Amino acid sequence: MKKVIINIILIITSFIIYLLQANFFSWFTIADIMPNLFVILVLFIGLFSNRTMGTVYGVIIGLILDLIIGTKIGINSIGLGLIGFLAAVFDKNFSKDSRMTIMVMSIVATAVFESLSYILSYIFISIQVEIINFIRILAIELIYNLILTIIFYPLMQKFGYYMENEYKGNKILTRYF
Repeated sequence: MKKVIINIILIITSFIIYLLQANFFSWFTIADIMPNLFVILVLFIGLFSNRTMGTVYGVIIGLILDLIIGTKIGINSIGLGLIGFLAAVFDKNFSKDSRMTIMVMSIVATAVFESLSYILSYIFISIQVEIINFIRILAIELIYNLILTIIFYPLMQKFGYYMENEYKGNKILTRYF
């Protein structure tokens, strides 16, 4: 029952993030660039749940974004699915307790998502390659996502450990006794 409640909360959070990104952050842009809150959400889900859940949520959220705002179906879903998978790799290799490691994970996840989206857009949509413009957009979005990660970190951590306890549990002792 708790897992169903967690999934309902994550779906409602995804809807709220979409409304924030579509409405609120369209007014508060930096050089006409908005943050990508979905990268932070999928990173959070992958870090505190498991690899499958992070990847599935990433693909589903990306597919919905592709259907609503995308020009080609699959670009956001591939990118966010990869972020969900990458978050599980981060979880195995790094600590989630340190704010600095979460900040670095957020920077890496945003850079990977934006780079992959740019490459896939070049391949499928045949956009013009403008490296300087891409680096400017990437730098601003990295800073924006980093600031939002710092702001939302305490809330993410509190709910994340609740979610982690429910999905992963404390299975260390059961393996040995």
